[in-house]
Amino acid sequence: MSLSLPEVKRVAWLARIEITEAEAEAAQGQLNGIFKLIEQMLSVDTEGIAPMAHCEDVVQRLREDRVTESDQHLLYQSIAPQVEGGLYLVPKVIE
Repeated sequence: MSLSLPEVKRVAWLARIEITEAEAEAAQGQLNGIFKLIEQMLSVDTEGIAPMAHCEDVVQRLREDRVTESDQHLLYQSIAPQVEGGLYLVPKVIE
């Protein structure tokens, strides 16, 4: 696939980008180069190759899923200016 100069100008117009004739020609070359690279990548046979999440074969170290801290909300709320029903009360700021 390749873009013509009018197509590049239309894309620029749709994106609300002001573009000169020289810039449109330069963009056309760059975009067509990108499309050629994509076509080249799509032509590679990837049958039988498993998708990878990372380029290297690494494994994330996992920790045991357990609670490591005690519940201290009563301690934290004891120093709060106003608490009601286990909730912090704050002044109304939007009227």
